Amino acid sequence: MRYVDHCGEIHEEQGKQDRLFSVLYTTNAGRWLIKCLVRPGISEKVGAYLDTKASRWLILPFMRSCHLDMAPYRRKTPAEYISYNDFFTRELLPGMRVVDRENTHFPSPCDGKATVYPIGEDTSFVVKQTRYTVASLLKNRQLAKRYQGGYAIVLRLCVTDYHRYIYPVSGEKSDNYFIPGVLHTVNPIAVETAEVFKENAREFTLVKNNEFGTVLQMEVGALMVGRICNYHQQGCVERGQEKGRFEFGGSTIILLIQRDRIQIREDLLKNTARECETEVHMGECLGYSFNAMTVHP
Repeated sequence: MRYVDHCGEIHEEQGKQDRLFSVLYTTNAGRWLIKCLVRPGISEKVGAYLDTKASRWLILPFMRSCHLDMAPYRRKTPAEYISYNDFFTRELLPGMRVVDRENTHFPSPCDGKATVYPIGEDTSFVVKQTRYTVASLLKNRQLAKRYQGGYAIVLRLCVTDYHRYIYPVSGEKSDNYFIPGVLHTVNPIAVETAEVFKENAREFTLVKNNEFGTVLQMEVGALMVGRICNYHQQGCVERGQEKGRFEFGGSTIILLIQRDRIQIREDLLKNTARECETEVHMGECLGYSFNAMTVHP
């Protein structure tokens, strides 16, 4: 996977997580392991263990193997965390992320690597090694039609990223809509040779905003262990307000924005066209509303 950093440098990235997924979904042994891990109760038990004090031994090896810089975080040593999940959802120090507060600017809800896709009738994109259309992502063709002609912004978080996220706009928020994860094979009897098909668990909400219309924000969790923890139900929310967090597992946030509501940053569009992600930070402007009075690069 290639990405462009904040200095404009291109990097080739194939982290341990990518290599693990390659083994899990393309080898016979990996497929058998997946089927064991997603059996009822197994994933819940792993998640429950990561909530316990006994899981703290995992923190230091993770910090060392990922060369994690703990300077930006409130708590800096393994002893300060009560569990592995407590560490995974660690909080930044105040001021480490500044949210763009201009109403005509659209800030990123999280740290991650961004790609942007104009939404056509057959537009598809890959999320966590699975290809989706907007309709298959939402499991709702009627809702998907509302975003035809708009944009899908995909923000991929790796395991070393900050795993809390915010609302990018203020407005009236809908309920949360949860879509369970699915994993099966084309031929369940012949697992050792069958192609694996999967969909990750995901949850989305809609926020009505004067500048950007009805923005759909979706969190995609890990298939086996990861948990999406959103804090709020229906009601009013504010730009920059913390929306929730991901517990252990790689994560992705997807934003759908309606037609004629946003002008996406040119570098994001150009990088996506050359099959590069763009590194972004929470609060960083991703685009501008059509009501913006100034011309932006």
